[in-house]
Amino acid sequence: MTELELTREIVKVLDKKKAIDIKAIRITELSIVADYFVIASGTSNTHVKALADEVEYEMSQRGVEPAHIEGRATGWILLDYGSVVVHVFTGESREYYNLERLWSDAAALDISDITE
Repeated sequence: MTELELTREIVKVLDKKKAIDIKAIRITELSIVADYFVIASGTSNTHVKALADEVEYEMSQRGVEPAHIEGRATGWILLDYGSVVVHVFTGESREYYNLERLWSDAAALDISDITE
């Protein structure tokens, strides 16, 4: 599975679980950290955890395991799939950390064909 395919699959999973304001950005030219970030919000800490758990489960079913997971007890859970890093926030945490502003030079992926 390519990095782009993985990114799109993660977006599909998040959308299916009713994540809010899903964004996917390509950071390849800006950082060596990853190729893509997927950013999404949940309505509560419980929803954030459910979103992250579902991404982890669905990707595991496809044979893709995260290298690292952080923040299980916070308003921001990070799943590191190497070339794709998934950030799932509560609304408050997303507004506070504002990754979209920090990475505003990154190219946004058009995911409108896979989100409701």
